[in-house]
Amino acid sequence: MNGCENMINELKIEIKKALEAFFKQNYDLEINIVVEEPKKAEMGDISIPSFSVVKALRRPLPECANIIKDEVVKFDYVLDANVMGGFVNLTINKSYVSSCILKQILDEKENYAGSEKNGKNIVIDYSSPNIAKPFSIGHLRSTIIGHSLKLIYLKAGYNVIGINHLGDWGSQFGKVIVAYKKWGSEESVKEDSLSELAKLYVRFHQEAKEDPSLDDEAREVFMKLEQGNEEYLKLWQWFRAESVKEAMNLYEMLDVSFDSYNGEAFFNDKMDGVVKELEEKNLLVLDDGASIVKLDDDMPPALIKRRDGASLYITRDLAAVFYRKKTYSFDKCLYVVGNEQKLHFNQLKKVIEKMGYDYGEQIYHINFGFVLRNGKKMSTRDGGVTTLKDVLNEAIKAAYNQINIKNPSLEDKENIAKNIGVGAVIFNDLKNHRSLDYEFNIDQMLKFEGQTGPYIQYTGVRINSILRENKIDGKINYDVFLKQHYFDVVKLLDQFKDMINRAINENAPSVICKYLLSIAQEFNVFYAKEKILTDDLETRNANLLLITAVKIVLEEGLRLVGIKSLERM
Repeated sequence: MNGCENMINELKIEIKKALEAFFKQNYDLEINIVVEEPKKAEMGDISIPSFSVVKALRRPLPECANIIKDEVVKFDYVLDANVMGGFVNLTINKSYVSSCILKQILDEKENYAGSEKNGKNIVIDYSSPNIAKPFSIGHLRSTIIGHSLKLIYLKAGYNVIGINHLGDWGSQFGKVIVAYKKWGSEESVKEDSLSELAKLYVRFHQEAKEDPSLDDEAREVFMKLEQGNEEYLKLWQWFRAESVKEAMNLYEMLDVSFDSYNGEAFFNDKMDGVVKELEEKNLLVLDDGASIVKLDDDMPPALIKRRDGASLYITRDLAAVFYRKKTYSFDKCLYVVGNEQKLHFNQLKKVIEKMGYDYGEQIYHINFGFVLRNGKKMSTRDGGVTTLKDVLNEAIKAAYNQINIKNPSLEDKENIAKNIGVGAVIFNDLKNHRSLDYEFNIDQMLKFEGQTGPYIQYTGVRINSILRENKIDGKINYDVFLKQHYFDVVKLLDQFKDMINRAINENAPSVICKYLLSIAQEFNVFYAKEKILTDDLETRNANLLLITAVKIVLEEGLRLVGIKSLERM
């Protein structure tokens, strides 16, 4: 074995390779050997089914199982092997394995389970709110899923470019400008920019129901904006600046950052080149005055330009893909966007393929579901808390009230309440697989027990309260790790790198969240069974070693999902 990281899994791989080599050398047979964990811990630490060997050798089950047993007992880490039915169950040297894993965690600290730089570039397009509209609860999902994926990919050795593709262009600006000129005022917008712009946008839609000519007026205004109308450009720039200022306050609350804020407007002067290339490659077709690219029979055509010549999302997204490939030479380009945009990204990839480029398959739609309240999609029209600012403030206030009840003398209550409240909102979102809808309930997500962020934060606080006044001092009794509840914790800590790789394969931060819950639960089982500060110094040191390792992995895992660890709460 190369080292201690991911040690138990590496041991399984080593056993598998050795047995397969043994059967090839001695019987000239290619046999797929399965090495797994037994269904019950009391059966052993590693289990090897012998059925594939029986089938290949055509010999009785007991004989085949004993052939496997005789080989695996040669490993230094294997203390014992027992045949049970068709399985060979191994007991490994838990003391040695535990010491190796825990020493490595303490040595590497927050770098544990990280990887060396692999030279691959990942572009992640996330958050991307629409300018001149309030930052909605829906944008929370894109923001924190994308941010967590960025941190996970960085941990795994990738170069990551986080892009906030601001929705700072499009027909909605025609509507907002018309509404502002008819019913708005400079003073109102300056006083509360996003709220006022949102009211104007909603009023436009209400008025347009009675007077459809407003839609024509808005289309004309946007067309003039695209053509460089000075008055409309100044209004657009003002609306954009006010919106970005508001968004930055929210990103600061969430502790989220980006490497680029190039939004839709940035690609305005890059779309003509895309349209020209589509024409040169005979892919552009006129259809009732609009320019389209025909795709597969089972996919609607991609609309590149409307009849009035206005650009569309897919035109700008094509320009963005080509710019990002040229600028960042990406190996993967991830778009963290809702489930409902599936067709759009399928069309985008298909157009790129038809244009003759081979990197359509490097584009991934990282889809996510809706946020529900009382089973219904949260929207700005349901009268509930829907803007992200309101949601975060509501969670922080609820956390503060809990602190006042449970620990009123706690210092720095405001900051701790912020980290608990924001962390609770983030964890409640990320613990669910991103493709699923989930129910938003502040009371549930702030509980200190169950599948919540505060439960994991509190587990860390419990450990910190012990470690503040107690340090490892002297020899360590590694024999305590022969006890199953000790070793169960070690086994989980050993899986951290596997979980990071799995989160990348699935592009799912929920993998890390579920892993953190498992560690917290296993630690609390251990904590209930063992007195940490026992009188026996060597056992006490072993306990402190174990809980220090748990603290390191919990804190690093929380960081990967964008949540702060706490010393006290």
